[in-house]
Amino acid sequence: MNLAHLGQLLTDSVAAHPARPALRVRRGDDWEQTSYAELGARVATVAEALLRLGVQHGDRVAIFATNRPEWTVADLATLLIGGVVVPVYQTSTARQARHVLGDAGVSVAFVGGAAELDKVAEVRAELPALRTVIGFEEVAGAEERTEGYVAWRELIAQQPVKDPALENRMAAVTGSDLATIIYTSGTTGDPRGVMLTHEAFCFEIEAVRELFEITPTDQSLCFLPLAHALERAWTFVVLRSGALNTYLADATKVAEMLPLAKPSLLVSVPRLYERVYAIARQRASSPAKRRVFDWAIKVGARAQAAGELTPRLRAELRLADKLVLSGIRTALGGQKRVLASGGAPLRAEIEEFFHAAGLLICQGYGLTEAAPLISFNSPQAFRFGTVGRVVAGGEVRIAEDGEVCYRGPNVMNGYWNRPDATAETLIDGWLHTGDIGGVDDDGFLTITDRKKDLLVTEGGKNIAPGPIEGELAADPLVEHAVLLGDGRPCVVALLRPSLEEARDWAAAAGVSAASDDELVAHPELRAELKRRADAVSDGLPHQEKIRAVAVITEELTMADGLLTPTLKVRRRAVEQRYAAQVEELYTQIRERKK
Repeated sequence: MNLAHLGQLLTDSVAAHPARPALRVRRGDDWEQTSYAELGARVATVAEALLRLGVQHGDRVAIFATNRPEWTVADLATLLIGGVVVPVYQTSTARQARHVLGDAGVSVAFVGGAAELDKVAEVRAELPALRTVIGFEEVAGAEERTEGYVAWRELIAQQPVKDPALENRMAAVTGSDLATIIYTSGTTGDPRGVMLTHEAFCFEIEAVRELFEITPTDQSLCFLPLAHALERAWTFVVLRSGALNTYLADATKVAEMLPLAKPSLLVSVPRLYERVYAIARQRASSPAKRRVFDWAIKVGARAQAAGELTPRLRAELRLADKLVLSGIRTALGGQKRVLASGGAPLRAEIEEFFHAAGLLICQGYGLTEAAPLISFNSPQAFRFGTVGRVVAGGEVRIAEDGEVCYRGPNVMNGYWNRPDATAETLIDGWLHTGDIGGVDDDGFLTITDRKKDLLVTEGGKNIAPGPIEGELAADPLVEHAVLLGDGRPCVVALLRPSLEEARDWAAAAGVSAASDDELVAHPELRAELKRRADAVSDGLPHQEKIRAVAVITEELTMADGLLTPTLKVRRRAVEQRYAAQVEELYTQIRERKK
């Protein structure tokens, strides 16, 4: 039965799987687990509390915290009574949080701990609509830090009383009601509130469940920010299926958590797969190890293509698995029933690498404005290098300039308080994605680059930086690669080295440095990065060649505004931050031409 609204997601799963585990989180060496029956009761308790706090149908309720079970409880409780959830990234500054809370007119805000509470308290005087702040964690002196503070433990201590007001409010929720306002700035730095309805998410949930068989025995690892539409929508899919969702607050610990959680379902951005790929290749650095590694990958690829294995191929696969392939699966927490990638392009060679190891990464595509799914590869229909076929019920057309346009039930209502931006993006019912792409004869969609991300040199040459940056970042020594050249005579690159790989390289090369900062600034490391960038550049057309390289000495983070929540580089922000270094590169190029 299809969902009418997101509240039904919870009630259906509680009724069908009351004793099954729904949520869990690691506490020390143990798991703290919540069953579906317990989740249903907890959500009802919080929903009744929100009613007592005066939350009306359509009121905006913010969640400003890291990933944790309480995040989902607060989300579902708000949705259950017709409230509108406004996620705030945990990395947001006080000013950024003020913009989101103020623009949305938030009346109640859930906060994680002292850090988030202090940020809200700092700007509280500028938020006249905010009445109540609910803290998930115990914070000393919280009541003095901000007015209207309520502790989560007090909220959930009350037993649900089956208040008729709750039943009435639940019955009033419809699919056309606004479910959430998600503020997204993408790579342009222009925060806008995307308005998405219950129907948009419900359509998407059922579309994904048609593509993948997910059962109550499955478990997923929730490590991308829940404030992002990708992780939030996937969590809805997991709970709709009666499966288990494991929460990880610190995404940098994902490599440590994977072997502990052993998820059978994993949705990630490409960065995780790229790092596993790069590390696996790096560990096979000696000629002998590289021969074994390459042989094992070829055997795995042949086995995947063969379907039915010959006795010889079966024996080779057994050895290849023992020597190489099983280690790749272990790095991702074991065998997967669903392994998906979204948020940014994933290179075909990485898809082929994991497929050889028995792990099919199903790459999808979408954006927050589509809640956030437009297309997906599936185990039944996949093509490497593409983002799959358009979901059933949706339509894609390619505009004359190559822009991908989408129409479907999951398209946003518009941008909150931004009719001008809405009119620019939604034209005659079509969502203009801002991405350049194409559809092949079999209906598989390929994304080339961002329309606004194209570099147009002063000579008028159009260059898509994404594929080149992908090649550069495939090197284990490169953490981030940023191509620049818009309005310039040629292309240059800024590279941020991977500290872990840089340390290993330095040890092997006999380069000594007293600190990581000294290592990143070391002339020999810079020369090595330049050499590797030149190797990539040599295979590029004349107008795309990288004419100069500079090394970024600082780490790029979401907190400093240089990365998006899906770890994509904000090109304009990076170019502004390192304007002096960029100018120096072009000065060097001009001097060489004299």
